[in-house]
Amino acid sequence: MTSEPEKKKPIWRRYFLWGMPVAGIAAAFVGGIIFWGGFNTAMEATNTKEFCVSCHEMRDFVYEEYTGTIHDVNRSGVGAVCSDCHVPKDWTHKIIRKIKASKELYGKMVGTINTREKFEAKRVHLAMNEWERMKATDSRECRNCHDFESMMPEFQKPRARQQHLNAMTVGQTCIDCHKGIAHSDARDRADEEYLEELEAPNPAFIREIPAEYLASLERIEAKEAAEAEAEKAARVAQQEAVQAQIAAAVDAAVAEERAKAAGEEAAAPAEGGSDVGTNIDWNAVASADMKLFYPGQASFEWVQNGRSHGGARPLTKGGDKCTTCHAAELDAIGNKIVAGGELEPTPIPGKRGVIDATVQAAHDDENLYIRLQWPDAGHSPAPFVDGGKMDPDNQIKVAMMITGTGIEMGDQVGCWASCHADNTYMPFDPGAEEIAANADVSGRLAAQDTVTKYISESRTEIDTKGRRGKPLGGWDKLHAAEQIEQYLADGTYLDLMRVYADGSASNGYLLEQRVVNDGEIAASASLDGGMWTVVFTRPLNSGAPGDVLLEAGKTYTVGFAIHDDFAAARFHHVTLDTSLALDDDSAFINVVKQ
Repeated sequence: MTSEPEKKKPIWRRYFLWGMPVAGIAAAFVGGIIFWGGFNTAMEATNTKEFCVSCHEMRDFVYEEYTGTIHDVNRSGVGAVCSDCHVPKDWTHKIIRKIKASKELYGKMVGTINTREKFEAKRVHLAMNEWERMKATDSRECRNCHDFESMMPEFQKPRARQQHLNAMTVGQTCIDCHKGIAHSDARDRADEEYLEELEAPNPAFIREIPAEYLASLERIEAKEAAEAEAEKAARVAQQEAVQAQIAAAVDAAVAEERAKAAGEEAAAPAEGGSDVGTNIDWNAVASADMKLFYPGQASFEWVQNGRSHGGARPLTKGGDKCTTCHAAELDAIGNKIVAGGELEPTPIPGKRGVIDATVQAAHDDENLYIRLQWPDAGHSPAPFVDGGKMDPDNQIKVAMMITGTGIEMGDQVGCWASCHADNTYMPFDPGAEEIAANADVSGRLAAQDTVTKYISESRTEIDTKGRRGKPLGGWDKLHAAEQIEQYLADGTYLDLMRVYADGSASNGYLLEQRVVNDGEIAASASLDGGMWTVVFTRPLNSGAPGDVLLEAGKTYTVGFAIHDDFAAARFHHVTLDTSLALDDDSAFINVVKQ
């Protein structure tokens, strides 16, 4: 019996690798490549701008907001598309993001945001999802293009460079500050407590400040210092020329009068105390350049509210001073506000945004002497006042405030601590009827139709958030008289000195309201050759209630205000926090002994 030869297996079944037919492995490999290529091609197709805006919800509601923004069109010519910000680059996180995003298909099917009204109702929720995702990843998608190491201070504005420095130091990330940069900003619609928790620094995000960053910062600060010095020299030369003209005019006038009244008794000094400070050699006292800007309705509550003021957190949580961010940009701020907008609903055409002044200070162991000088400006009538002059009796007024002890953020904000949202001409000014209706408080404040400046410590509550439509401020939440008296005894007030156009002056303080205390003060004010000169003096230690004791070895936070062009109330120019000390050249205002 013969046996038939065993049939050979097909070649693809003869060879095995790891117990599997080689042909099968090859087929699976090729199939995998085809599947993987197709999968990645499809996934990348969903990453394109064209895909993202193929549905009308994206095209009509958010894409039109993105169009024209810095991420769409910029000087580099490299625009960021939807996926650059909303989809991670690395494969693992990209897949996770795609899986999570798949639930949007359900929303598309049921029409969750298929109308603008529905979309706007969901906008805050959608924005919060993205904020939280970016916060959790240390703004990973932002850092695909932006990086602290590459953001050199030389190409940033002073505020930006300072905030980026703070971010690296305390552990903040891009999304903490940069919301609404490609779409409408929904931040002001989110709950304040939620934002505070979301935007809190994360120690895990703290970075070592790159050496390149510090070197760039040093270069730009040196450059700006040189520019400021050159600008100061030019201004000093201009002021000296004006002073020389004034002196020549005075000498000529004196000579003429002497010729006319030879032998007669010299004329008495002009009213207003023109002899004030004549014992001081002002030529021997260095002057400091002081820029006063127009603040509009930016109140103490406004600067603490993160919805309105991006620097609220560095101020309230980080302990930064106003000058930390804004010292080098007062021209831009003042000129923007004075032109009208959110912070100035009643602009005055032609009013200047900043006043460049000089300040000098001296003492003689008994008295403080202050001299301010600044150029006059042409009259710009206020359109909302009959005759165009709010205070026709005073072309100018000057105020100086010295911060006492125990005032909330007093060293950071200076006199801003007294500027509240419910003061006269401010957004939440209660008006004469409401003031009169609150007879107890208005009686104690002797307020007829106005709320003067006050400090927060004098109130039991100050609303800085304005939730549910509540007015900002707290004019009617007055502490008991006993508590107010204790604050005065403790030195918790702003020492206030005011000088008027005729050289008259008043001394007082700000606590529950503006109070004139009849403390010692003498002043003079004059306009010569287009330059205003105001000089005033008060004792270093008067002992009067409301007068801050000035002594060597201490640094004080002060603020100045100038009401020019017959202005009244909030229509003034102000300084940011300014330091003053006796015989200490590290202070901005060094009060030198003579």
